[in-house]
Amino acid sequence: MGLIQQVPPDYSAIKIGGQRAYDLARRKETVDLALREVRVHSFDLLPQPDSDPNRARFRVDCGKGTYIRSLGRDLARAVGSVGHLSFLRRTAAGPFREAEAISLSKLEALGHNSRLLGALAPVATALDDIPALALTEAQASRLRQGQPLTSTQDAPTSGALYRAEQDGRLVALVETEISESGGVSLKPVRVFNL
Repeated sequence: MGLIQQVPPDYSAIKIGGQRAYDLARRKETVDLALREVRVHSFDLLPQPDSDPNRARFRVDCGKGTYIRSLGRDLARAVGSVGHLSFLRRTAAGPFREAEAISLSKLEALGHNSRLLGALAPVATALDDIPALALTEAQASRLRQGQPLTSTQDAPTSGALYRAEQDGRLVALVETEISESGGVSLKPVRVFNL
């Protein structure tokens, strides 16, 4: 638990030399993935309903980027055995919880009417972990038209992503671009008309 070093599985979407690791693994090419630091908040052994001594159930609460298959592999190795996942159920991802999910049948029953909008989370919920930038009305108007903005704010690096908002309302996702002279521009990546 805590911060751990983890090697992602060979069959992951990580790019190696411009190619996905899973493509290399399928072609039986060598996949050499670097250790990554991930956070495991809790890792609990749960009761096994069928009392099979060769099976175990766990509940894991972890940070983003954690590969659960790799966690299972590493646990098996740590106890001097082998193992694999036969079942994986994600009960939360970021701000989204399974308990708040809508089944497909319920979604279909709501149809295309105002009740549907009341059942869905706002788009901004999915972007909550992206830092926000406050915009003036003129800046928001420029971004809505797909035009970049010049920023006086310091940008940590070129390519940083921000959530651009006007009066708390999502306008666009913008990416920083730093010129050779050090000027920072905010280029719209995705514009929202909400």
